[in-house]
Amino acid sequence: MSLPLEGLSAIVTGAGRGLGRAEALELARLGAAVVVNDYGQPGRDGSGEASATPAEEVAAEITAAGGRAVAHRGDVSDFATARGLVDLAVAEFGKLDVLVNNAGILRDRMVFSMSEDEWDSVVRVHLKGHFNTTRFAAAHWRGRSKAGETGVYGRIVNTSSEAFLAGSAGQPNYAAAKGGIVGLTTSTALALARYGVTANAICPRARTRMTEDVFAGFAEPAAEDELDPLSPEHVAPLVGYLASPAAARVNGQLLVVHGGMVAVVERPRVAAKFDTAKEAFGFEELDGLLTPYFAERPPGETFAASEILGLKKG
Repeated sequence: MSLPLEGLSAIVTGAGRGLGRAEALELARLGAAVVVNDYGQPGRDGSGEASATPAEEVAAEITAAGGRAVAHRGDVSDFATARGLVDLAVAEFGKLDVLVNNAGILRDRMVFSMSEDEWDSVVRVHLKGHFNTTRFAAAHWRGRSKAGETGVYGRIVNTSSEAFLAGSAGQPNYAAAKGGIVGLTTSTALALARYGVTANAICPRARTRMTEDVFAGFAEPAAEDELDPLSPEHVAPLVGYLASPAAARVNGQLLVVHGGMVAVVERPRVAAKFDTAKEAFGFEELDGLLTPYFAERPPGETFAASEILGLKKG
């Protein structure tokens, strides 16, 4: 019996540790040949000396289990590096079929204290990094289609966050970048559908070095042999599914995933609509319509990411 991803090749960015590592291992377990990308900096803020070791260790883990993998050390926020990453996949495995964008950093600060560099660096790695790899993967698939290849296969899985959905007071840069990734995903899904390519985004909850303080105090396994409800291994199977032929009809979607739960997020819907009784709105009419409407709603009507789908401390 063939494996779901047998004969396919994949890139996973930020795959040296945590969530990206779990995703790379899962794709390999399902039969894909994997390019394991990681810049290898030890700090979750992107600090420290870059190293090839994290990517090499994961690639070695895949090959030791009988799979095919190659390591790539590089910063995907660099345009030329992203091109080289896609070129490596094609050179090693003949083509690229799956792109999983996961690489990211954190530089948390309240908006009134955030520096320009803290904003730029997080948006660059998350949003520009997703764009860079997507741009060259998309060109690869489009080029194959234009050359007359039938049945071009392409899957993009991008990593957003519930920080985009619910807000995160100390992460305006991260929340903005993750929201931008959703916009990039839906635009890409529309643009590439004609070539046989799908693009989807996930909002994962996983206990990694990136989120160690975010999930401090949240439920942990009661026994040593019990899987952590916030383990990256709860997220990786969804990535494997979205990368597979079985998900051919899943395109332009946003899914929240953690601890044995997957939720499909609806696109925003209009909550209320007001029409002017005149030719155009004036201040007084807007005040008479909108002020009472919002007065009846909870102040700000925002919720912590942990409350959206029932994650509780304990």
